Parts: sequence; C-alpha cells; structure tokens
Amino acid sequence: MGKFVYFTSAEKRQANEVDLPSFLLDRGEKLIMAGREYRLVSDHSITVRGPMWYDHAARKGGRAISFVQQFYDKTYPEAVSILLGRDGQGIIPIAKQEPEPQEPKPFALPKPYLTMRRMYAYLTKHRCIDRDVVTAFVQEKMLYEDDPHHNCVFVGLDENGEARHAHLRSTGSQGKVFRINVESSDIKHSFHKNGTDRSLYVFEAPIDLLSHITLYPAGWLEHSYVACCGTSIQPVLERLRQNPKLDTVYLCLDNDEAGEDACDGMLDTLEDMGYDVERLRPEGKDWNDDLRAKRGKAKTPTA
Repeated sequence: MGKFVYFTSAEKRQANEVDLPSFLLDRGEKLIMAGREYRLVSDHSITVRGPMWYDHAARKGGRAISFVQQFYDKTYPEAVSILLGRDGQGIIPIAKQEPEPQEPKPFALPKPYLTMRRMYAYLTKHRCIDRDVVTAFVQEKMLYEDDPHHNCVFVGLDENGEARHAHLRSTGSQGKVFRINVESSDIKHSFHKNGTDRSLYVFEAPIDLLSHITLYPAGWLEHSYVACCGTSIQPVLERLRQNPKLDTVYLCLDNDEAGEDACDGMLDTLEDMGYDVERLRPEGKDWNDDLRAKRGKAKTPTA
C-alpha cells in the first residue's frame, strides 16, 4: 500500500495549473512549436499548451497532474509532489520558458500512391464507412492513400482550395496505431466540408466525421462538418469565420473525459459568441464504435 500524502485543495489546483512546456523544459525535455502548442520531440503524438496536454495517438488528454502520471508513470501523490517541486528536483519556475526557435519546414502533402485500394478496404470494410461517402471526399481531393506507407491522408483546404493541413491515419488494423498531423499543418484548416445550411457538426477525428455521415446520411450534403484532429477549438472558429450564415453548432466529440472537457470549453466559448450549441454524444466511445456496432462488428480498441 502506498504512503498517504495529504495535499490541500489549493495545492492540488496549483499542481494542476503548472505550465507544462516550462515544466518539461526544466526537466530537460525538448519541444517543437506546433502552431500555438508544443510537440514533444520524444513523442510527436503528444502536444502541450499551458497546463493542458493531448495524446493524438491515444486520443486522450487532460491537465498537468494526469500528464505526469501518464508520461512519467507516477501515482497521483507522486505526480502532485513533482509538480509542486517536492521531489528533490527543484521548484517549478514561475516564469514560462520558451523552446529555442526552429525554422519550420514548409507544409507539403505526402506523395500519393498509384491506387487507393488499401485505403478503401480499410475505411469501408474495417471501419464500415459507406463507399459513396469515401468517394465523395476522394473526388474533392480531400482524401487519398499515401506512398509508401499506405496511410489514409485527410486533407484540409483553405478558402482558396489550397491544401494547408493533412492528417495521417494508418490503414493497418493490427499493432500500434499511427495517427499524426503532417509537420507544419495549419490546425485551423483541418479536415472539413462546407455545406449550404446553417449547421456545423464538430468531431475529433476524420473517421468519426465519415462515420456520422454514414449513420445519418439524410441531408448530409447540406451540412457543414469539421474534424479538429484533436480537441482544439481553432478549426471550429475558422469554419465559423468563413461561413457567417452558420448559427447552430453540434458538438460530436468523443464520449470520454477528454471529449467532455473539450465540449465544455467549446460550448462556453461558442455560446458567448451567440451560437446555438448542442452536444451530440455517441453511445459508445465514438461514432465509429456506434457504426461498427450497428453493422454487427466489435468496437475498434484503438479508434
């Protein structure tokens, strides 16, 4: 049984509000700027900003305490002690540290493969997404298979139709999932579709966006959709900026702690801006779990 350590409520709040970029730099970790966030050099799937973190591969995140628990494999009392500077490695600095500036690489889409056979097989057979839905995005040059890894490439376009963002998702159904945004992607232009009515549907992952369309195809060509490729509100704000007629936002993020936290933050911001906001919650963890359950398949453990 672990040693009991008492922390006051104020101490717990203080630990959970520690600036993670400063904390990591103070402990010798290296970070790379990724828009308004920082990406860990040791694990590019993890981004941090202020006291918040998100693992894009595992699709989970939270605040400083849970980060130290996950990243350093610590118990709750150990994590709080470390963040309060009681682990013998010094007090966390009050002033924020900034990573050394690095010249960002220009954004470039991955090379396309000659065919899209593996991508279609993965999305339609393994993920149960309707072939017509996949084809609609392929025809808009927003989805293809890359060379040589055969990843799904979900492309985000700006208002001029130029590619500004790309999200890669491995097509293998076995082993560790590969899921990452291409370097120098502009998060506000993540994978999306513009519609003609006043509604915007918001998702974490492109596959959930396609799954929701498959589950609820009625009128989908009229709706607007965006996959944040994480839980940042920036892609949502960009859709609203580009489409002033939009007045209703449906938050369709995952049915887990990270999804609920992100929805709460988005809801407060969007309602303050005057939008009607509704939370649409999948029955399973995400919309692809719901789709696969409807088609009689087991849920995907690493969706």
